[in-house]
Amino acid sequence: MLNQQSVMADVLTEHNELIPVLNRFGIRLGVGDKTVSDLCVEHQLNTDFILTVLNVYLDESYVPDDSLNLFDTGLIADYFHQTVDNYIHELVPNIEKHLNAFIAISGSESKELGMLRVLFLQFKERMTNYLQKVADYDDDFPDDLLHDLKNILLRHLSRAYNQNLIYAVVFSVHSLEKDLAAHNRLRSKVLRPKLNELDSSGIRQLQHAISSDHQHQQNENDHQLTNRETEILRLIVKGYLNKEIAVELNISHNTVLTHRKNIISKTGIKTVSGLTFYCIRNGLISV
Repeated sequence: MLNQQSVMADVLTEHNELIPVLNRFGIRLGVGDKTVSDLCVEHQLNTDFILTVLNVYLDESYVPDDSLNLFDTGLIADYFHQTVDNYIHELVPNIEKHLNAFIAISGSESKELGMLRVLFLQFKERMTNYLQKVADYDDDFPDDLLHDLKNILLRHLSRAYNQNLIYAVVFSVHSLEKDLAAHNRLRSKVLRPKLNELDSSGIRQLQHAISSDHQHQQNENDHQLTNRETEILRLIVKGYLNKEIAVELNISHNTVLTHRKNIISKTGIKTVSGLTFYCIRNGLISV
């Protein structure tokens, strides 16, 4: 648990993931031996709010105390706007930069890497569109495609590629994944309780302020799909719905759902785009 007297440099030494969080408050590296309190005074920040955000990021079980009621909605709106801006202009482009470097050095003519880039671009488009049009605070930020991108890199990519370059991409993806998970907790523990205090007019104002202010690599043979799972996987990537698969293969709808769960468990991939990559990568369908 961080408190006002925590030395920020010591905190960042143990928790590098807080660096982009501090950047959203205008705090840059080069913090010397200043405490949380020192930095908040220097940058004219609300110390209780900063501590709440940082502790939610660090501890999944942390629950804000009564000071939450004292936070002005403008503070919350500004932080969430800065977070959206950070994702769109910093963290997502950071993944793209490392991925582009990896593809350029490894062979831009590779169909496999071309598909990987398409998967990332789908994630980037969906994520950017979602963030720019935030209006519904009941849903967490989507990251299924991000999850699939990392799992493909860890489990399904050809082994001949430079491992250091792959690691750079995986690390940047993992950093955004962790930030998204922590940010979703913050939305749940800080934003939603604050919304409960407001009337409909206050909620609309807060929403408007936020939106406009802007696994270690495993052997592929460890998780071989059965013939039936492979058959169903091919139909999934061809666009068949569950009920259509059941009719096509003359099996029950529940059996199809069970096989789909097994496919996701074995491949570590949830989206149709990611499963399509898996099929082409493993020769289950042609390009």
